Amino acid sequence: MTISEAQLIESTINFVKTELKNAEGGHDWFHIERVYKNTLSIAKHEDVNTTVVTLAALLHDIADSKFHNGDETIGSRKASEFLLSKNVDSEIIEHVTQIIDNMSFKNTFDLNTSFTSKEMEVVQDADRLDAIGAIGIARCFNYGGFKDRALYNPDIKPNLNMTKAEYKNSDAPTINHFYEKLLLLKDQMNTKTGKRMALERHNYMKGFLKQFYAEWEGKL
Repeated sequence: MTISEAQLIESTINFVKTELKNAEGGHDWFHIERVYKNTLSIAKHEDVNTTVVTLAALLHDIADSKFHNGDETIGSRKASEFLLSKNVDSEIIEHVTQIIDNMSFKNTFDLNTSFTSKEMEVVQDADRLDAIGAIGIARCFNYGGFKDRALYNPDIKPNLNMTKAEYKNSDAPTINHFYEKLLLLKDQMNTKTGKRMALERHNYMKGFLKQFYAEWEGKL
């Protein structure tokens, strides 16, 4: 039986909420919801398949590899199984799973990554927006605490020339992640709307870091 798009979206939301019920706070349902909202905001200004971007936004972190022993295939696999169970068109499933497999920041280390689409650009921007600004700062420190990482260690410098393996296995202080990822995202945005939204969040992070170092040194 074929269901309506509205029913599919509702079913997908319920599936994601159930799957991520006990997820780490930076990768839980509320992260998905924010990315979903960002996606809808950006998609208004882009010529994209709204079904694809909506499903990709909702399912993009259904099984993040860093919580599944580094398995980079589990997310798209779970998404595909769910969409197949809902009799979604095979071309849409293929597009959604390609987005899930290729949109992550860690994939920027793979120089041979060839897949791209306007839909992926929209969802990728939406996800990256949630990694920066006030929310990005909160998520960064939440994950650092989850992994029992130091806040900051002046003796451990950011590694700006990491391999993908080094990035995935890093246990560096949380502040280093700003330089190794978060502050780089502004210049990696794809869409005009994404770039505009990213600029304000980027500047907010720069202000936070200035305040952080001043307080660290006892100057404030």
